[in-house]
Amino acid sequence: MTGVTVAELDDLLERGWRRFGPVYFRPVCATCAECVSVRVPVETFRPSPNLKRVLRRGAHLRLEVGGPVVDEARLVLYRRWHESREEERGWRADRIGIESYAMQFCFPHAAAREFSYWEGEDLVAVGIADETPRSLSAVYCYYDPGRSPLSLGTLNVLRSIDYARRRRLTNVYLGYRVEGCPSLQYKGRFQPQERLRGRVESGHAPRWDPEIR
Repeated sequence: MTGVTVAELDDLLERGWRRFGPVYFRPVCATCAECVSVRVPVETFRPSPNLKRVLRRGAHLRLEVGGPVVDEARLVLYRRWHESREEERGWRADRIGIESYAMQFCFPHAAAREFSYWEGEDLVAVGIADETPRSLSAVYCYYDPGRSPLSLGTLNVLRSIDYARRRRLTNVYLGYRVEGCPSLQYKGRFQPQERLRGRVESGHAPRWDPEIR
């Protein structure tokens, strides 16, 4: 879809929708409800001791927030990251090019943000997000697999929550959690957390329940 306003995207996020480029989607499987929308309430989030260590290890990285861009540095970093996933997790090969990257990560939208992380002059991680009047939605993140001790994916979520707090936003949406899926388990580390109850149809108010741990 094109022409979706930032305010409309805000409402879609609250109902469990996601945006990826020009595509808006949510789970519709009739017999499965494993994909659960989760979000972190910014005001009540408190990092665990382990997450505090991640923040300290990455404190030297410079964060720049702006509109998404595509260049050779980002393509090289994305390919390195994806190749590591292909090797470790059996992902299908993706030799992304400029046009494909631009469509997926840089499709024009007023909500689109890029969180780029720099160690000196080296680009080490990129987080793609949407910023709406009330919330931040974490869309995608890739990073240098050679800097795994920095836990860059986790750091991006923590820095995103801090950014949302400074912008006085209410929630940070983390997308979908699927119990038992290794690629998505990290999302459960950010507590307290809320889960969307069921699938919200038009005309019904969404209900977000605190996760009981």
